[in-house]
Amino acid sequence: MNYHATYLLAALASIAVLSVSPVFAEVDTPVSIWTDMPIYDHNSMITVQGKVANIRPGADITIRVTNPLNNVVTVDQVKVNSDGTFQTTFNTSGLLWKLNGPYVIKATYGTQEVNNKVIVELTGEISGTVQEIACTKNELSASGQCIPYSISGATVTGARLSTGKTSLIIVIDASNDGGTISLDLPRSVIDAKMGKTDDQFFVLVNGEEADFDETTSSMSRSLSIMFPAGTEEIEIFGTFVVPEFGTVAALILAVAIISIIAVSARSRLNVLLKY
Repeated sequence: MNYHATYLLAALASIAVLSVSPVFAEVDTPVSIWTDMPIYDHNSMITVQGKVANIRPGADITIRVTNPLNNVVTVDQVKVNSDGTFQTTFNTSGLLWKLNGPYVIKATYGTQEVNNKVIVELTGEISGTVQEIACTKNELSASGQCIPYSISGATVTGARLSTGKTSLIIVIDASNDGGTISLDLPRSVIDAKMGKTDDQFFVLVNGEEADFDETTSSMSRSLSIMFPAGTEEIEIFGTFVVPEFGTVAALILAVAIISIIAVSARSRLNVLLKY
């Protein structure tokens, strides 16, 4: 065979391999995830789409979003379509989307080993006031989060999340009778973990340790707590709660103050050096 013909065939074979390789790499990716845009402001809808290479019957996609401080913003569970695709949306005008910077959107399919992620950027002005999310009559409004609940023998008068104590504090009026409160606690709002394993919550009723019943799922933990007449406060301690906006704002303010001090010190040093 002619040497020129041999080299030509080898070159054509190399081109064919190079052109086919990316296609096989894409097919072999267990989970692919992407968004409709790379950059958003604080009043946008993020459309998240993706596809799985091999459909697992009964398995859903868990999508977790973390902010620039690596705090969980939201968690969603999405069904996989018959063609392997999935889709969901997130609204960036929520309470926990107020930081500028990179947000990581991670998709997990079944086990933690099958996952992929995409990073988007949030930019623009941040409102100085944050509106509380409107909760339904069957939900607690706690520091901008809505937590499903039911109660008998009392009424709820207030609730808040404490990042300092990693707890949910519920204020109730049980002046006449005792009763029971049942809460469906989203894991993205409050959870108790020891590594990757569920740990026990710790519950105080009027400052005294109390027993409770619990059922769990991949997305939430449901607690049923009994309380006596005269109870005013129930506090549920975990190992994680979502950050309150006030805490984030304080951190941003502290960073700004440190930056101003550093710039001022540098400016004074430059003046001294000139003299």
